[in-house]
Amino acid sequence: MRLTPESVREERTRLLDRADAVVPLTNEVRRALGEAFGVDVPPVEPADYRRAMADVFADGDRAVNVAALAAILRDLDVAEDYPGFVVDELLGRELAALIAGEQPLRLLAEATFHYADVHSHAEGPAGADDLNAALAAGVQTRLPGWPWRDSPSPFAPE
Repeated sequence: MRLTPESVREERTRLLDRADAVVPLTNEVRRALGEAFGVDVPPVEPADYRRAMADVFADGDRAVNVAALAAILRDLDVAEDYPGFVVDELLGRELAALIAGEQPLRLLAEATFHYADVHSHAEGPAGADDLNAALAAGVQTRLPGWPWRDSPSPFAPE
């Protein structure tokens, strides 16, 4: 794999075009986690997803890493699938974390990835559903709507 500014731009376009697959999964994750935590979390619209991903790709250093992980997952397939389970989980978690941002969002996205992955089913190589799960987990964590993100932290100094 060779990454160039052009290949990163191409990957950005591919990921933006995945909104139809990623947004419903993102909303399923938000609904289920909101229910589990007893909060209402607004759904994500395709425009929200595209805006969040455009923001991720606006940071060139982050963009090249997101592009590389996405490209690997998109093509990753392992004979008999199970032997590759560890690598696609590792790559998916890291991609979700990169999209979400810095701590503590990074850790939340990694944890959310596993839930999204269980509910993600995509045609193609084994890594395809991990790619969708990573995008959903990262974006849903990055976007506002969670009560604890929408108000100041009680632990911040005054």
